[in-house]
Amino acid sequence: MTSAHVRFLPLAGKTIAVHTVTYLVMGVLASSLLDYAAAFSRPDMACWMRPLSDPLIMAGPLFQPLRGLVFALAIYAVRDVVFARPGGWLVLWGLLVGLGIVATFGPAPGSLEGLVFTVIPVRAQLTGYAEVVPQAFLLAFCIVYWVDHPEKRWFTWLMVALFVAAVALPALGLLVARPGV
Repeated sequence: MTSAHVRFLPLAGKTIAVHTVTYLVMGVLASSLLDYAAAFSRPDMACWMRPLSDPLIMAGPLFQPLRGLVFALAIYAVRDVVFARPGGWLVLWGLLVGLGIVATFGPAPGSLEGLVFTVIPVRAQLTGYAEVVPQAFLLAFCIVYWVDHPEKRWFTWLMVALFVAAVALPALGLLVARPGV
């Protein structure tokens, strides 16, 4: 597919869906495999990370469509590189990892700034790569695959169903968990 065929609104919808789904999947996997409950309760993490029992943690997927929209704006700006040539998803993955993980403007954990300017142990910061680097990989691959293969209706149905579940289940969980409701 040429980049001229990539329209913003369909790209935004796909990016929102893919980001929300990959965010939830990688977050749940990392939370379980990396024992975030214990990690977030350590003094070096508890000062800035909410415990897993916090309702805002459960609400996390509900905020991801907004982040997906921001990603879509950025991806649309580089669509000539990402969608117009083979391996464009690798370019997108590199941009996501380079700009969004390693070289952020602030001292985010795992970024160059975070490694230098925070007191969070290096090992704890680099452990987060097990969540965010694969998510960036899945995000880049799935968006480019979906845009480049609109005829794959099964993929559209799968992503829409997963997106609806990724948003509906936390919302229902929050409603059920609310005291007095």
